[in-house]
Amino acid sequence: MARKVALLLWAQTLGLAGAQTTQLLVEPPWRPAVLWDQVTLTCQGSGTASATTWYKDMWRWGPKGPDHFTVTESGTYHCDRPGSGLSPPMTVSDDDLVLQVPVPALLEGDMVTLRCRGWWDKSVTSVSFYHDEKKVWELRDGTELSLSNLQLQHSGRYRCEGLVQSWFSVRSSVSSPVTVTVHELFSVPVLEGPPELTEGSPLTLICLSTPSLLRPQAPLLYVFYRDRQVVGGPQWSPQLLVPTVGISHSGNYSCQVRSEGVALRKSSSQLRVTVHIAVNVGRTLLFLLLLLAVIGGCHWWHHRGAPQRRSRCWTLVSWAPSTQGMSTGSDRVTSPMGVASHLGPHNRCLSQGPHRCPPALPHLGIHK
Repeated sequence: MARKVALLLWAQTLGLAGAQTTQLLVEPPWRPAVLWDQVTLTCQGSGTASATTWYKDMWRWGPKGPDHFTVTESGTYHCDRPGSGLSPPMTVSDDDLVLQVPVPALLEGDMVTLRCRGWWDKSVTSVSFYHDEKKVWELRDGTELSLSNLQLQHSGRYRCEGLVQSWFSVRSSVSSPVTVTVHELFSVPVLEGPPELTEGSPLTLICLSTPSLLRPQAPLLYVFYRDRQVVGGPQWSPQLLVPTVGISHSGNYSCQVRSEGVALRKSSSQLRVTVHIAVNVGRTLLFLLLLLAVIGGCHWWHHRGAPQRRSRCWTLVSWAPSTQGMSTGSDRVTSPMGVASHLGPHNRCLSQGPHRCPPALPHLGIHK
């Protein structure tokens, strides 16, 4: 498990290093920028500053070489570096009404302020803010809207409307829409571990959640649950170790990841863990072998010893009719039906025990 965590962090580091592209920085850090703010654009990327190429409205603009300049015309700007390519666009506006958002990337749990500005900072009143064409806020006084504890559903297109006062009149204006993107601070966790194990074994669970490359060092806390009851954490480690489990450790496990200082929590799906009773294989095999030996001995005794027992009891020497009663001699017995039989000296077993002599056969001279 520790190796898996190390590989995950290593892959994230490689991804962060491999994601280098040309960036276009703006000062003041608002987008879109406005012409009356004396905006400075700076191009960052691989290679030297002298290799920078600038574009305005998708046309090459200005001399090649400087990596920064102060904007004097409205439009959409790009810059290019040979080793890292073309930068994302940056718009500098000169409209009557402009909705601005901060340049830095927004993640879950952050706070953001949207501001609605009139041309050359003319006064703006009765401002309304729209999110995906739905009015979300209306201000009689003021031009800023603050959103706290951002969630993914706050992403979308925003615009503002208001009354802009000029020197001689007041007119209603609508800003161009601005896209706001809220990124995941960390992914929904996945709980990994063995679904089945025997009592006495160790149990290791790991709560896998990937932090955003935009903020890879965000401190995360982990909490582990069994049947909705806390069994581990809050802790900095994504692993839960139970050295020795018993039957009572069976249940539905889940984990939750929390961001320190931000009211953001995400929970994993449940993982069913079943602990089975330990079976002593050696003792079980010994018992089975003894059982087989007893069964085999009984089988041999039944097939080998039974004929000898029968021979001592059931040997009939002869059959003869007689009208006399039972003889008092030791070798002759007369049945009530008048059939006499001669018994050997070792076969006097009539009415003795469970192995009685069989009834007389209907024919004389038949031996059994």
